[in-house]
Order: sequence, then C-alpha cells, then structure tokens
Amino acid sequence: MDTMRDRFAPVVSRLLDEDPRVAVVLAEIGVAGFEGAQHRHPDRVINVGIREQLLVGAGAGLALTGLRPVVHTFASFLVERPFEQVKLDLGHQDVGAVLVSASASFDWPSGGYTHMAPGDIALLDTLDGWTVHVPGHPDEAETLLRHAVAAGDDKVYVRLSVQSNAEALAVDGARFRTVREGRAGVVVAVGPMLDTVLAATEGLDVTVLYGTTVRPFDSAALRRATESAGTDVVLVEPYLAGTSTAVANDALADLPHRVLGLGVGRRELRRYGQIEEHVAAHGLDAGALRERIGGFLGATATRVSA
Repeated sequence: MDTMRDRFAPVVSRLLDEDPRVAVVLAEIGVAGFEGAQHRHPDRVINVGIREQLLVGAGAGLALTGLRPVVHTFASFLVERPFEQVKLDLGHQDVGAVLVSASASFDWPSGGYTHMAPGDIALLDTLDGWTVHVPGHPDEAETLLRHAVAAGDDKVYVRLSVQSNAEALAVDGARFRTVREGRAGVVVAVGPMLDTVLAATEGLDVTVLYGTTVRPFDSAALRRATESAGTDVVLVEPYLAGTSTAVANDALADLPHRVLGLGVGRRELRRYGQIEEHVAAHGLDAGALRERIGGFLGATATRVSA
C-alpha cells in the first residue's frame, strides 16, 4: 500500500492542473514528485532550497497575490523551525495557506530528533484560526488534501504520516465519526491511532470516536457521545500527549467530567530504534493502551455492551 505522502504529489499536481490559483512551495524535500507539474506550471511550482523560513514567507507572499499556496516539508521544518513566519507572515497578515507536513512524530527515527515533531499541533494551538487535519489512511489524506486546498483562504495544516490504519473511512473534513458505541466511557482515536485503539478496547464497554479533523475540535460529537457513554473521556493522539485535553475540557465545561490525554511523551528518546520501538516506548501499542484506558475507566468498562 502506498503511503499518505505517496499520494501528496500526484493529488496536488492534479489540483495545479485544475485550479490556476493553486501554487506549490517546496524546500528541496519532495521536489522530485513535482517534476512534471513544474514543467507544466513553472510559475506555480517553486523550490526555495533549504530555507524553511523563506518557504513559509514565500507561501504567504503568494497568498497575498490571491494564490492558494500548498507549502510542504518535514513537520519539524514546517512548523517548528519557521514558527515566527507561520505566526507573522500567515497569521498576522491574515492570509491563508495549506501547510502539508511529512515525517510526523517519529516516522523517520534514523533522522534523529531534528526530524521529529511530536509538538507540532500543540505549537499551532498557540495561534488563532487554524484547521488541522490528521488523516489515518492514504485515501483519507487525499480527501483531506482536497478539502484543504478548496477551503477558500483558510489556514490549514495537513499532517501526513507513514503510520496508517488498514482501511480508510469516509471523512468530511469537519466531524468526528462514531466507530463503536458503549456505556462506560468515550475514547477519541485520532488519525493513525484508530486500529490500535479498536484493538486495545476490544471487549470494553466504551464508545470510540474517530477524529481526522482535530481543529476545530468536534465538541458537539463529544457531547453527544457522553450522553450515553458518560463523561469519562480518553484522547489517544499520535502526537504530544495532552494536546487536546484543554479543548475536550472546554467542550464539557458545564458537566462533571474526567479527561485523560494519551500520546507521545515529553521525554526525548535518544536512540534511533524503529517506529515500533518508539510506539512501545511511549505506551501507544495496543497492550499498553488497554492497560491505561482500562485503569482510567475502571471495572465498569470491562462489561461488553449488549
């Protein structure tokens, strides 16, 4: 199966052909995938070289001219390194762009910590007005990329990963999807975490919501789920643990509730290892998640829903 990033260049190349507003800005990474598109649209496929601050600044400049820029590189180089430009060139100037990352939290362990960005969405949360998509399958990535480019002049972040669920679900670029219903708690699985969460909660009497668009947070779906499943909520996110606990708390502010945020820990793992070893070290494998979710929800969650 191809990866989310494998879909990126073909999908956006087609959008370049279809929509004269679309432009692509690259910083060396991913250039080969746009060779054909660059030949067809030399004025709208721009490689700025290894200059990530310029990458975002150039995208903002194109947006000021009325274009819809798609800006791409690894997450750590797209959100963390040029954060001032994301904040000022896009945010302060109030122009939109589609930032599309790759390499996610620890998708390329041999690249070392410079190529890891578990805190990308938490960092974007310090800014106003961002839509954030976290697809869990290449088909979902294609759908959400199209949503992002078509979103007028909005500021959109699309987080691509090599980690994937086995099958795609229908996603609409806005709402959470109910995958399983129960009565003893709500578990929100984000993007590539869905399959693992379903395995971890097999036999537990919990509702599982699937989120691929996490900002804006679907507060209405969470509140509906708690009406029958209760107000104990677990968030399982493929990035920094606790990133969405504040928005979940806000969604339930008028109700007695508990929220547990699971995800990538703050402690830096200083050995490269493999993706699976990083997953296990952060307690994001099915066995560890079952223990943590079950321990939080208590004995009532072990009764299978009738």
